[in-house]
Amino acid sequence: MAVLKIAQMGNPILRRVTDPVSKQELSSERLQRLIDDMIETMREYEGVGLAAPQVHVPRQILVIESREKGRYPAESESPLMALVNPVIVERSPERVRGWEGCLSVEGIRGIVPRHERVTVEALDRAGKPVRLELAEYPAVIAQHEIDHLQGILFLDRMEDLRSLTFMREYSRFWSGADDDEEEEEGEGEGSAAQEER
Repeated sequence: MAVLKIAQMGNPILRRVTDPVSKQELSSERLQRLIDDMIETMREYEGVGLAAPQVHVPRQILVIESREKGRYPAESESPLMALVNPVIVERSPERVRGWEGCLSVEGIRGIVPRHERVTVEALDRAGKPVRLELAEYPAVIAQHEIDHLQGILFLDRMEDLRSLTFMREYSRFWSGADDDEEEEEGEGEGSAAQEER
């Protein structure tokens, strides 16, 4: 396995709508190695998700994993998943707002509204169809990563750019704030730990 170079905001690959993957192509050694390398890269950079365009590959592949003892201990765990050609087929009307960042938008955070629950249909890495009912933090991660496959960055989903902050200021002013303080200031309802994906 290899750690891959992460594309940064401004690279046109991040704004491109990605191409689907055929079942035949998915079974190739090249794409299976890509999935392994994406997992290795996500873990190396302590992310909770990574989409193929972030590693310069315009294909509909993403990986997700969130561990309790990892970088985001307050958030729900999400087991390792590799999803191919994922589509959100259902969205809850309820929304959550939380801090997000991105390995491709290094050092910046902002408050983003997301659906609290989503249903995702995709292929697993073996080419088998899966249907996932995701809620809370795993749902947020999935929405963030699926956006990457459509050329959308978290900044595009922000309703108010006034919450946009560099990581240093996030650490100083926001990472220790509890939810009550955030709601009073109109800054959101979610956890302050929804960060890099």
